[in-house]
Amino acid sequence: MNNLTTRIFATDQAELDAAARVLAGGGLVAFPTETVYGLGVDARNSDAVARLYQAKGRPSFNPLIVHVGSIEAAKQFVEFDHTALVLAQAFWPGALTLVLPLRRDSAISPLVTAGLETLAIRVPDHSVANGLLAAFGGPVAAPSANPSGQVSPTKFAHVRDLMTGRIDGIVDGGDCGVGLESTIVATKPTPTLLRAGGLPVEAIEAALGYDLALAGDTSAPSSPGQLASHYAPAGTVRLNAQTVEAGETLLGFGPVDAALNLSPSGDLIHAAARLFDALHQLNAMGAARIAVSPIPDHGLGRAINDRLRRAAAPR
Repeated sequence: MNNLTTRIFATDQAELDAAARVLAGGGLVAFPTETVYGLGVDARNSDAVARLYQAKGRPSFNPLIVHVGSIEAAKQFVEFDHTALVLAQAFWPGALTLVLPLRRDSAISPLVTAGLETLAIRVPDHSVANGLLAAFGGPVAAPSANPSGQVSPTKFAHVRDLMTGRIDGIVDGGDCGVGLESTIVATKPTPTLLRAGGLPVEAIEAALGYDLALAGDTSAPSSPGQLASHYAPAGTVRLNAQTVEAGETLLGFGPVDAALNLSPSGDLIHAAARLFDALHQLNAMGAARIAVSPIPDHGLGRAINDRLRRAAAPR
């Protein structure tokens, strides 16, 4: 994954148009926001999102933040309640991410939401980011543009040094003004702080007129991606299945005869892109007992196996 030619884009319109074409083709492009540099992909393209996880290394399928250009654009993908509209109107564009119910017709890749029925979304307050979003004309999923576990990048040089050879392009937008990741708030079932960040919590509470709940409070939702049950199909799951027992439905990997196959060719990127959709399909098939072929535990295979272990956990 470290042998890509990484193109550096300037910030004029022609260059942003070229960067948008890379995104439209399934490529990975890092770009500046007011918070940190994000590593952007088309949020509707599961193969591109799987490549993103691989590029960041030590991948795990955590929910990603989707960037759009306006509240109206966000309404194509999520459902706004009154609280969400109050916060969006007060702080967008800006360093606030809202976790809201996903619209069923959104076309967002399930890898972006980690299979959840909510989407983390924001409108950045950065002219280069907004120029790229306008040129692309669609939702861009963008975690921080750094290898997993390393410090988030706030300068072009950080991204160039960390990600050259791993991604298709970097938009050189200089330094990020805020330098902290966005503050994340979920509005349902009660407005809850999921992550402190670049927008002070006090400002959010002033706009609402009351205090936010904190993640971990009994009345508050769990932070996205933390509950094993989110990944579980209705049927029981048996992992590392070399054979199929009577009454089982096989979720295959590699050259095996299976009801569903994550990747007949054994491609982990393809398997990652199909994982959550396959779990939904198994539910639709009414599979009561699911056997899963062995999947290599390296690269994206580690993330796939993590989610499958959660799916197989007693419940």
